[in-house]
Amino acid sequence: MTVEQNVLQPGGAAKHQQTFLNQLREITGINDIQVLQQALKDSNGNLELAVAFLTAKNAKVPQLEEATYYQTALPGNDRYISVGSQADTNVIDLTGDDKDDLQRAIALSLEESNRAFRETGITDEEQAISRVLEASIAENKASLKRTHPEVWSDSPNPYDRKRQDNCPVGLKNVGNTCWFSAVIQSLFNLLEFRRLVLNFNPPANAQDLPRNQKEHRNLPFMRELRYLFALLVGSKRKYVDPSRAVEILKDAFKSNDSQQQDVSEFTHKLLDWLEDAFQIKAEEERDGEKSKNPMVELFYGRFLAVGVLEGKKFENTEMFGQYPLQVNGFKDLHECLEAAMIEGEIESLHSENSAKSGQEHWFTELPPVLTFELSRFEFNQALGRPEKIHNKLEFPPILYLDRYMHKNREITRIKRDEIKRLKEYLTVLQQRLERYLSYGSGPKRFPLVDVLQYALEFASSKPVCTSPVDDLGATAPASSTLPAQTSPSTIEQQGPSSSDVPSTSPVQRSVIHKPFTQSRIPPDLPMHPAPRHITEEELSVLEGCLHRWRTEVENDTRDLQESISRIHRTIELMYSDKTMVQVPYRLHAVLVHEGQANAGHYWAYIYDHHQNRWMKYNDISVTKSTWEELERDSFGGYRNASAYCLMYINDKEQYLIQEEFNKETGQILVGMDTLPSDLRDYVKEDNKRFEKELEEWDAELAQKAQQEKLLSQIPRAPAPSPAPVQAGEPEYLEQPSRTDISKHLKEDSVQAINKALAEQEDRGPEAIMDTAIKLEYTRLLKLAQEDPPPECDYRLRHAIVYFIQNQAPKKIIERTLLEQFGDHNLSFDERCRNIMKVAQAKLEMIKPDEINMEEYERWHQDYRNFRETTMFLMVGLEFFQKKSYMEALLYLIYAYQNNKELLSKGPYRGHDEELISHYRRECLLKLNEHAAALFESGDDQEVNNGLIIMNELIVPCLPLLLVDEMEEKDIVAVEDMRNRWCSYLGQEMEPNLQEKLTDFLPKLLDCSTEIKGFNDPPKLPSYSTHELCERYARIMLSLSRTPADGR
Repeated sequence: MTVEQNVLQPGGAAKHQQTFLNQLREITGINDIQVLQQALKDSNGNLELAVAFLTAKNAKVPQLEEATYYQTALPGNDRYISVGSQADTNVIDLTGDDKDDLQRAIALSLEESNRAFRETGITDEEQAISRVLEASIAENKASLKRTHPEVWSDSPNPYDRKRQDNCPVGLKNVGNTCWFSAVIQSLFNLLEFRRLVLNFNPPANAQDLPRNQKEHRNLPFMRELRYLFALLVGSKRKYVDPSRAVEILKDAFKSNDSQQQDVSEFTHKLLDWLEDAFQIKAEEERDGEKSKNPMVELFYGRFLAVGVLEGKKFENTEMFGQYPLQVNGFKDLHECLEAAMIEGEIESLHSENSAKSGQEHWFTELPPVLTFELSRFEFNQALGRPEKIHNKLEFPPILYLDRYMHKNREITRIKRDEIKRLKEYLTVLQQRLERYLSYGSGPKRFPLVDVLQYALEFASSKPVCTSPVDDLGATAPASSTLPAQTSPSTIEQQGPSSSDVPSTSPVQRSVIHKPFTQSRIPPDLPMHPAPRHITEEELSVLEGCLHRWRTEVENDTRDLQESISRIHRTIELMYSDKTMVQVPYRLHAVLVHEGQANAGHYWAYIYDHHQNRWMKYNDISVTKSTWEELERDSFGGYRNASAYCLMYINDKEQYLIQEEFNKETGQILVGMDTLPSDLRDYVKEDNKRFEKELEEWDAELAQKAQQEKLLSQIPRAPAPSPAPVQAGEPEYLEQPSRTDISKHLKEDSVQAINKALAEQEDRGPEAIMDTAIKLEYTRLLKLAQEDPPPECDYRLRHAIVYFIQNQAPKKIIERTLLEQFGDHNLSFDERCRNIMKVAQAKLEMIKPDEINMEEYERWHQDYRNFRETTMFLMVGLEFFQKKSYMEALLYLIYAYQNNKELLSKGPYRGHDEELISHYRRECLLKLNEHAAALFESGDDQEVNNGLIIMNELIVPCLPLLLVDEMEEKDIVAVEDMRNRWCSYLGQEMEPNLQEKLTDFLPKLLDCSTEIKGFNDPPKLPSYSTHELCERYARIMLSLSRTPADGR
């Protein structure tokens, strides 16, 4: 389906002329329709040649031929032709010079193109469209050869790929196909469109097909699209693979050029192919009557073009599919539509004697599904490359289109004239208001009401009789730097002295700033300037005038502001009367692009009409969303994301979104019940294959568990004594157990026992143990209640401090203290050994129902996780300070993830999240700059190393930064990294570099927040509690920024 199906001349080569005109306008930034038409005519419909003509530095401006501008409709025909003769375009004259060789080459190229079209039925446009598809498939195949982990690799655990309840099914990105996912999901969620595709039956004479290339393409594509839609309905998978449908799109055309084309063209062609497929079926069933194509009925509309060209009026009807709108220079969708519906000088339409040209568009028939294509790309002729327009453009959830309907054109013209008059009046009022708000003739201007207030404050100040300079000079010492007499310049600034004028004429003096040695301010000198002399009568008159003037200015300002507000409201409500809200269209889907003109990522927001909520479809990820999130990502002006396509549906046509009902029972059909029998069987087979994957996974896990159980029952030989570790090489071990940690608590336990013995020497072991436990608990409680600096974290010294701060149950703390005093490390002398035995006996006496051992183990596991997180953080920061950013990143990633899980259980369970986030972010930024520098070097090995850094380290980390959208600094960092690489687009570089950049950018610009799996966490060195606290304190003290530690 093209943007506008208006055929200006016979023959298939001109079928999509209006589409080409819109593309030329978008690519070159030239809005003159006459220039664009002439360029298209001179290039014989070749889009690339037309762009070359328009962007060439010495290109001549084509002259408009009258016959190419206005058209007339043929009765009873869906396609329209122009009247008037057409110039011969078989030979192209580019500049008017004799360039026979070039002309012959172009003519041969065009002849070859036309011959190819006659043989295959495929236009040059369609061949160009296939280039991106080929690039997508090539990307998918190439991904199988890479050694680094890919963004779109499936998880080996099938449960990670299992659909949750009735959550919508996602589409796998099979290589630069996020555009395909966004378009397909938007169409799939139109229930009427879904029904048309699912219930499509191939023609009965399919065995005689294909008769041509189109039929060879369309019928297999429809078959795969039906399968894909069926899987989206009933699959048990979280997402499905659309590779077969994309493969058919790729195989439909043959091209050796992998140049990226405009993605919006795929939407046009996708609907074109669907239209062709349904047309085959419609022609078979028409029985002599005119066939009706459901795709045309659903997506096509008509508008009437009424215009004047050099005094000659014309009027014709045109068909349109996706309606193109310019974004630049407009603030909302209605402004875009108003500009699109009026071209040129519309006053000429209502005058008989005018040589001006212009035209109006009026919708005569709106399609049930109305799609607006927002033109957010323009060609920068100075830079020689396309650029994306990031301007903000608002659009409403409900769009009333009455003002654009042909039946309302008279009342709309009246309202437009009234709005034009109001806007002209509004401009005058705003200019008047500006004079009040910015008063003055100099470079600095102030509100007039403030100027009058300042004058009133000055006049009302207490008069003074001395000069501020003279008063200070009288108190200065003899060595003062003040001059003995006033210089001529000073006299000129001060004006005549007070003795030269009558006392009834107060003189205003300028404040003169001169150096002085005495800083003491005389007590009778006012803090602000004041009149030198003013009488009561003068002050009374002046105050009365200033008060009156200030009140007048305030009233005038208020009246202007209220008038401006009233006009704004009048304009806003101009089309709100009952007669102009009869054609409501509801926003169904928003297709969003993030990135730059040459590369980016696409996703869709789609409205769930039955759950009354927005859903975000981002390839395999399908999540609930909100209108606020949609606004932020779609309106533009924020980050590099903005809508490029809006899909509205007629709010009165409920069949578009209505569920199917069982004709016999009247119940709603859902899921598999909505599928035809052949598709139901297809989905069941696929679900069986997936269920088999789940069963095989379960069996594999059960087998591993059985093997581990058998291995655990086999007696093991004593472990050999560890070999001595050489100095300078850390011994990497597993995280120490509670018993290992308790060895470091021996000194604390012995000190508590000695204190208890000093207090109660004559008491037995049990009493001494109780006293020692109380003393130890008191010490730890005091540590837990202190607020130490970040480098001194008492939680690392003892688990009890961690438990107290996180309000662990009393039983957990008591048992932990008993285990500390019952540890075998206390058996070094008789007194401690007796206390150890008493503690062990008390531990054995604790009944199972007195303490929840599972909860006890969870608390101690959390503490082990806290120590492990601390070590990840500490080692990561040490690597960071050594500028070993690759090593630092992996440690900081695990520190952040583990810490986030701890903090989800309580605010004192982990470390400062902002601290870890900051250094994780800094690592990524520095690695990104390093990788970019390697890429810029141009050396093959260094370029590959830079891309390995990006693919293996940075790209997998981006979802970690984007998953928490409240962290603005992380989002800004991601945008900085993406912009760094997008800045290479359009720059001159070697073809191999350009190919690698094109291959890499879609991964970088992917906005999916699905967390990809990382390698196993790095091994941690085994530190004693003393070593851990010491190294942690050292690294924290060395940091340049020391925010609070999160507690």
